[in-house]
Amino acid sequence: MTRSTTTGATPAAVTTTGKGQDTMTAGKPGPWRRFAPLIVIIAALAAFFLLGLDRYLSFEALGRNRQALIDFVAANGVAAATGFIVLYAIITAASLPGSALLTLMGGFLFGTVFGSIYVVIGATLGATGIFLAARTALGDVLRKRAGNMVRRMEAGFRENAMSYLLFLRLVPLFPFWLVNLVPAFLNVPLRTYVIGTLFGIIPGSVIYASVGNGLGAVFDEGGTPDLGIIFKPEILLPILGLAVLALVPVIYKKLRGGNNAGPGKDS
Repeated sequence: MTRSTTTGATPAAVTTTGKGQDTMTAGKPGPWRRFAPLIVIIAALAAFFLLGLDRYLSFEALGRNRQALIDFVAANGVAAATGFIVLYAIITAASLPGSALLTLMGGFLFGTVFGSIYVVIGATLGATGIFLAARTALGDVLRKRAGNMVRRMEAGFRENAMSYLLFLRLVPLFPFWLVNLVPAFLNVPLRTYVIGTLFGIIPGSVIYASVGNGLGAVFDEGGTPDLGIIFKPEILLPILGLAVLALVPVIYKKLRGGNNAGPGKDS
Protein backbone atom coordinates (compact mmCIF):
# COMPACT_ATOMS: atom_id res chain seq x y z
CA MET A 1 0.00 0.00 0.00
CA THR A 2 2.82 2.38 0.89
CA ARG A 3 4.68 1.74 -2.36
CA SER A 4 1.51 2.14 -4.39
CA THR A 5 0.65 5.47 -2.78
CA THR A 6 4.16 6.84 -3.22
CA THR A 7 4.36 5.71 -6.79
CA GLY A 8 0.99 7.27 -7.58
CA ALA A 9 1.91 10.56 -5.97
CA THR A 10 5.12 11.04 -7.92
CA PRO A 11 3.58 11.39 -11.38
CA ALA A 12 0.99 13.78 -9.95
CA ALA A 13 3.74 16.00 -8.55
CA VAL A 14 5.61 15.88 -11.84
CA THR A 15 2.44 16.73 -13.72
CA THR A 16 1.71 19.67 -11.43
CA THR A 17 5.25 20.97 -11.85
CA GLY A 18 4.95 20.63 -15.56
CA LYS A 19 1.75 22.63 -15.56
CA GLY A 20 3.39 25.27 -13.42
CA GLN A 21 6.24 25.55 -15.90
CA ASP A 22 3.79 25.79 -18.78
CA THR A 23 1.85 28.48 -16.94
CA MET A 24 4.98 30.48 -16.24
CA THR A 25 6.08 30.16 -19.85
CA ALA A 26 2.65 31.16 -21.10
CA GLY A 27 2.65 34.18 -18.80
CA LYS A 28 5.81 35.62 -20.35
CA PRO A 29 5.14 38.09 -23.16
CA GLY A 30 6.22 36.82 -26.56
CA PRO A 31 8.38 38.86 -28.94
CA TRP A 32 5.35 40.36 -30.67
CA ARG A 33 3.68 41.49 -27.44
CA ARG A 34 6.98 42.82 -26.12
CA PHE A 35 7.65 45.04 -29.12
CA ALA A 36 4.02 45.92 -29.97
CA PRO A 37 3.99 49.30 -28.12
CA LEU A 38 7.28 50.29 -29.76
CA ILE A 39 6.02 49.28 -33.22
CA VAL A 40 2.83 51.29 -32.79
CA ILE A 41 4.76 54.39 -31.66
CA ILE A 42 7.24 54.14 -34.57
CA ALA A 43 4.45 53.64 -37.10
CA ALA A 44 2.54 56.61 -35.73
CA LEU A 45 5.64 58.82 -35.79
CA ALA A 46 6.37 57.81 -39.38
CA ALA A 47 2.84 58.71 -40.43
CA PHE A 48 3.08 62.00 -38.52
CA PHE A 49 6.16 63.18 -40.43
CA LEU A 50 5.22 61.64 -43.80
CA LEU A 51 1.92 63.52 -43.74
CA GLY A 52 3.77 66.72 -42.85
CA LEU A 53 1.71 67.32 -39.72
CA ASP A 54 4.74 68.79 -37.97
CA ARG A 55 4.44 71.87 -40.19
CA TYR A 56 1.14 72.77 -38.55
CA LEU A 57 2.41 72.69 -34.97
CA SER A 58 2.95 76.40 -34.60
CA PHE A 59 0.76 79.28 -33.57
CA GLU A 60 1.40 81.01 -36.90
CA ALA A 61 0.33 77.95 -38.91
CA LEU A 62 -2.85 77.66 -36.84
CA GLY A 63 -3.64 81.31 -37.53
CA ARG A 64 -3.07 80.93 -41.29
CA ASN A 65 -5.20 77.78 -41.57
CA ARG A 66 -7.85 78.47 -38.95
CA GLN A 67 -10.76 78.90 -41.35
CA ALA A 68 -9.86 75.73 -43.28
CA LEU A 69 -9.63 73.81 -40.01
CA ILE A 70 -12.94 75.19 -38.75
CA ASP A 71 -14.63 74.20 -42.02
CA PHE A 72 -13.11 70.70 -41.87
CA VAL A 73 -14.35 70.17 -38.31
CA ALA A 74 -17.81 71.41 -39.23
CA ALA A 75 -18.01 68.99 -42.19
CA ASN A 76 -16.25 66.00 -40.59
CA GLY A 77 -16.97 66.11 -36.87
CA VAL A 78 -16.21 62.49 -35.95
CA ALA A 79 -13.18 62.19 -38.24
CA ALA A 80 -11.79 65.51 -37.01
CA ALA A 81 -12.18 64.52 -33.36
CA THR A 82 -10.62 61.10 -33.96
CA GLY A 83 -7.71 62.60 -35.90
CA PHE A 84 -7.10 65.15 -33.17
CA ILE A 85 -7.04 62.48 -30.46
CA VAL A 86 -4.63 60.31 -32.47
CA LEU A 87 -2.36 63.29 -33.15
CA TYR A 88 -2.31 64.23 -29.48
CA ALA A 89 -1.50 60.64 -28.51
CA ILE A 90 1.43 60.58 -30.96
CA ILE A 91 2.85 63.86 -29.66
CA THR A 92 2.57 62.64 -26.07
CA ALA A 93 3.98 59.15 -26.68
CA ALA A 94 6.98 60.52 -28.58
CA SER A 95 7.52 63.38 -26.08
CA LEU A 96 7.50 65.86 -28.96
CA PRO A 97 6.97 69.58 -28.30
CA GLY A 98 3.56 70.91 -29.20
CA SER A 99 1.17 69.56 -26.57
CA ALA A 100 0.37 73.03 -25.21
CA LEU A 101 -0.43 74.30 -28.70
CA LEU A 102 -2.56 71.22 -29.42
CA THR A 103 -4.51 71.81 -26.22
CA LEU A 104 -5.21 75.37 -27.34
CA MET A 105 -6.19 74.03 -30.76
CA GLY A 106 -8.58 71.57 -29.14
CA GLY A 107 -10.39 74.40 -27.37
CA PHE A 108 -10.36 76.53 -30.52
CA LEU A 109 -11.77 73.84 -32.82
CA PHE A 110 -14.08 71.90 -30.50
CA GLY A 111 -14.89 74.29 -27.66
CA THR A 112 -13.81 74.14 -24.04
CA VAL A 113 -15.81 71.05 -23.04
CA PHE A 114 -15.23 68.75 -25.99
CA GLY A 115 -11.76 70.13 -26.57
CA SER A 116 -10.81 69.22 -22.99
CA ILE A 117 -12.31 65.74 -23.38
CA TYR A 118 -10.37 65.03 -26.58
CA VAL A 119 -7.15 66.38 -25.06
CA VAL A 120 -7.49 64.22 -21.94
CA ILE A 121 -8.23 61.09 -24.00
CA GLY A 122 -5.32 61.72 -26.40
CA ALA A 123 -2.84 62.55 -23.65
CA THR A 124 -3.86 59.51 -21.60
CA LEU A 125 -3.55 57.19 -24.60
CA GLY A 126 -0.13 58.59 -25.51
CA ALA A 127 1.13 58.44 -21.93
CA THR A 128 -0.10 54.86 -21.64
CA GLY A 129 1.67 53.95 -24.86
CA ILE A 130 5.07 55.15 -23.67
CA PHE A 131 4.40 53.60 -20.25
CA LEU A 132 3.89 50.19 -21.87
CA ALA A 133 6.94 50.68 -24.10
CA ALA A 134 9.02 51.52 -21.02
CA ARG A 135 7.91 48.26 -19.40
CA THR A 136 8.77 46.19 -22.46
CA ALA A 137 10.99 46.86 -25.45
CA LEU A 138 12.41 50.27 -24.50
CA GLY A 139 12.91 49.69 -20.79
CA ASP A 140 16.72 49.92 -20.68
CA VAL A 141 16.98 52.87 -23.07
CA LEU A 142 14.28 54.91 -21.36
CA ARG A 143 15.59 54.08 -17.89
CA LYS A 144 18.92 55.66 -18.86
CA ARG A 145 17.08 58.74 -20.09
CA ALA A 146 15.24 59.04 -16.79
CA GLY A 147 18.55 58.80 -14.92
CA ASN A 148 18.64 59.59 -11.21
CA MET A 149 15.08 60.94 -11.28
CA VAL A 150 13.81 57.39 -10.74
CA ARG A 151 15.37 57.33 -7.28
CA ARG A 152 14.08 60.82 -6.48
CA MET A 153 10.49 59.76 -7.15
CA GLU A 154 10.70 56.21 -5.84
CA ALA A 155 9.69 56.93 -2.24
CA GLY A 156 6.51 58.72 -3.29
CA PHE A 157 5.36 55.95 -5.60
CA ARG A 158 6.20 53.27 -3.03
CA GLU A 159 4.18 55.12 -0.37
CA ASN A 160 0.97 55.60 -2.39
CA ALA A 161 1.26 55.38 -6.16
CA MET A 162 -2.19 56.80 -6.93
CA SER A 163 -1.89 59.83 -4.65
CA TYR A 164 1.63 60.64 -5.75
CA LEU A 165 0.81 60.29 -9.45
CA LEU A 166 -2.22 62.57 -9.09
CA PHE A 167 -0.03 65.11 -7.30
CA LEU A 168 2.63 65.04 -10.03
CA ARG A 169 0.02 65.39 -12.78
CA LEU A 170 -1.56 68.37 -11.04
CA VAL A 171 1.71 70.06 -10.05
CA PRO A 172 4.42 69.70 -12.74
CA LEU A 173 7.41 69.35 -10.44
CA PHE A 174 8.94 67.06 -13.07
CA PRO A 175 8.57 67.07 -16.89
CA PHE A 176 5.48 65.31 -18.22
CA TRP A 177 7.53 62.78 -20.20
CA LEU A 178 9.49 61.85 -17.07
CA VAL A 179 6.33 61.20 -15.07
CA ASN A 180 5.19 58.98 -17.96
CA LEU A 181 8.28 56.78 -17.61
CA VAL A 182 9.19 56.48 -13.94
CA PRO A 183 6.00 54.64 -12.84
CA ALA A 184 6.81 51.92 -15.39
CA PHE A 185 10.23 51.35 -13.85
CA LEU A 186 8.73 51.18 -10.35
CA ASN A 187 6.11 48.57 -11.32
CA VAL A 188 3.12 50.84 -10.79
CA PRO A 189 0.02 48.90 -11.93
CA LEU A 190 -1.35 49.90 -15.35
CA ARG A 191 -4.82 50.56 -13.89
CA THR A 192 -3.40 52.95 -11.28
CA TYR A 193 -1.30 54.71 -13.89
CA VAL A 194 -4.20 55.21 -16.33
CA ILE A 195 -6.64 56.46 -13.68
CA GLY A 196 -4.08 58.77 -12.07
CA THR A 197 -3.08 60.22 -15.43
CA LEU A 198 -6.66 60.62 -16.67
CA PHE A 199 -7.92 62.55 -13.67
CA GLY A 200 -4.66 64.35 -12.91
CA ILE A 201 -4.45 66.14 -16.26
CA ILE A 202 -8.07 67.31 -16.37
CA PRO A 203 -7.65 70.69 -14.59
CA GLY A 204 -4.73 71.87 -16.73
CA SER A 205 -6.41 70.63 -19.91
CA VAL A 206 -9.61 72.53 -19.14
CA ILE A 207 -7.70 75.75 -18.43
CA TYR A 208 -5.71 75.70 -21.67
CA ALA A 209 -8.71 74.55 -23.72
CA SER A 210 -10.70 77.49 -22.37
CA VAL A 211 -7.89 79.82 -23.47
CA GLY A 212 -7.95 78.15 -26.88
CA ASN A 213 -11.69 78.70 -27.10
CA GLY A 214 -10.99 82.43 -27.24
CA LEU A 215 -8.24 82.27 -29.86
CA GLY A 216 -10.49 83.77 -32.54
CA ALA A 217 -10.36 87.17 -30.86
CA VAL A 218 -6.61 86.81 -30.30
CA PHE A 219 -6.04 86.10 -34.01
CA ASP A 220 -8.21 89.07 -35.00
CA GLU A 221 -6.10 91.36 -32.81
CA GLY A 222 -2.85 89.88 -34.08
CA GLY A 223 -1.78 88.84 -30.60
CA THR A 224 -0.63 85.62 -28.95
CA PRO A 225 -2.35 83.62 -26.20
CA ASP A 226 -1.22 83.95 -22.60
CA LEU A 227 0.15 80.50 -21.73
CA GLY A 228 1.16 81.78 -18.32
CA ILE A 229 -2.48 82.01 -17.30
CA ILE A 230 -2.14 78.81 -15.27
CA PHE A 231 0.21 80.64 -12.86
CA LYS A 232 -2.31 83.33 -11.99
CA PRO A 233 -3.34 83.02 -8.31
CA GLU A 234 -7.05 82.55 -9.03
CA ILE A 235 -6.20 79.51 -11.18
CA LEU A 236 -3.05 78.17 -9.55
CA LEU A 237 -4.37 78.11 -5.98
CA PRO A 238 -7.35 75.80 -6.71
CA ILE A 239 -5.00 73.42 -8.57
CA LEU A 240 -2.60 73.42 -5.62
CA GLY A 241 -5.59 72.71 -3.39
CA LEU A 242 -6.43 69.65 -5.48
CA ALA A 243 -2.81 68.55 -5.29
CA VAL A 244 -2.88 68.74 -1.50
CA LEU A 245 -6.12 66.72 -1.46
CA ALA A 246 -4.40 64.07 -3.60
CA LEU A 247 -1.76 63.70 -0.88
CA VAL A 248 -4.27 63.40 1.97
CA PRO A 249 -4.08 59.55 2.05
CA VAL A 250 -0.29 59.72 2.33
CA ILE A 251 -0.38 62.39 5.05
CA TYR A 252 -3.03 60.47 6.99
CA LYS A 253 -1.04 57.26 6.77
CA LYS A 254 2.08 58.98 8.11
CA LEU A 255 0.17 60.64 10.94
CA ARG A 256 -1.55 57.40 11.90
CA GLY A 257 1.78 55.57 11.79
CA GLY A 258 3.35 58.18 14.05
CA ASN A 259 0.48 57.97 16.53
CA ASN A 260 0.68 54.19 16.61
CA ALA A 261 4.45 54.27 17.13
CA GLY A 262 4.29 56.72 20.06
CA PRO A 263 2.57 54.54 22.69
CA GLY A 264 4.73 51.61 21.71
CA LYS A 265 7.87 53.54 22.56
CA ASP A 266 6.50 54.72 25.89
CA SER A 267 5.57 51.21 26.91
